[in-house]
Amino acid sequence: MPDIKKKRKKVKNTDDIIFLDHVSKEYDDGTGAPALNDVSVRIGPGEFVFIVGDSGSGKSTLIKLLLRELTATEGTVNVLGYNLNKIRHRMIPKFRRKIGIVFQDFRLLKDRNVYENVAFAQRIIQVPSKEMKKNVPAVLASVGLAGKYKVRTKSLSGGEQQRVAIARALVNEPTLLLCDEPTGNLDPVNTREIMKLLNDINQAGTTVVVVTHNRDIVNEMQKRVITLKKGVIISDEEEGAYIDED
Repeated sequence: MPDIKKKRKKVKNTDDIIFLDHVSKEYDDGTGAPALNDVSVRIGPGEFVFIVGDSGSGKSTLIKLLLRELTATEGTVNVLGYNLNKIRHRMIPKFRRKIGIVFQDFRLLKDRNVYENVAFAQRIIQVPSKEMKKNVPAVLASVGLAGKYKVRTKSLSGGEQQRVAIARALVNEPTLLLCDEPTGNLDPVNTREIMKLLNDINQAGTTVVVVTHNRDIVNEMQKRVITLKKGVIISDEEEGAYIDED
């Protein structure tokens, strides 16, 4: 069970967590314009990376490629050592178990309590009940929800719901955490709290990739920033900032 307060030993930077080599993705929508066009990027173990860009820049397509919800039209997509162009269909669930995913709209089970929402992720991979009863409270404590495990998620604030979603994403100890607009439905106070939590998770050793429109957070945190525009990477900067594309 991950302890985000205790810094884990960093993984040696021998292999990329994410490697995209001249990747393009085209849809049969009649426009003729690729959603991604000749994109190459490497993200190493332990990095924290923002992916930014206006609507239509290709961010959603990129996330779907990383999760193997889509396949590239051209180029190579390699995530966690898996070549997603060639991965067998039966291996996709195993691959995805190594990735934690956090969405803008939380995607919680509204009819169940906090504990059951997090335990759901463990049941999918058939974690023994005895182990689950240790893992779930531990991860809830690490995201600041130790006292709320019996509360129905629909009774929680937006910030608390996102913490449940993060706990669910973390409970199986993923190597990579993908966050798609994780603060899009939150007020500024909760936004900063969630981003601090994601930074703590990263400092504990997990590679974190955040897709966001929130320029204030991007500029404040000064992490690596990859900027997409019309399917092309126009900037990739360490300690970067949100670029105005006008």
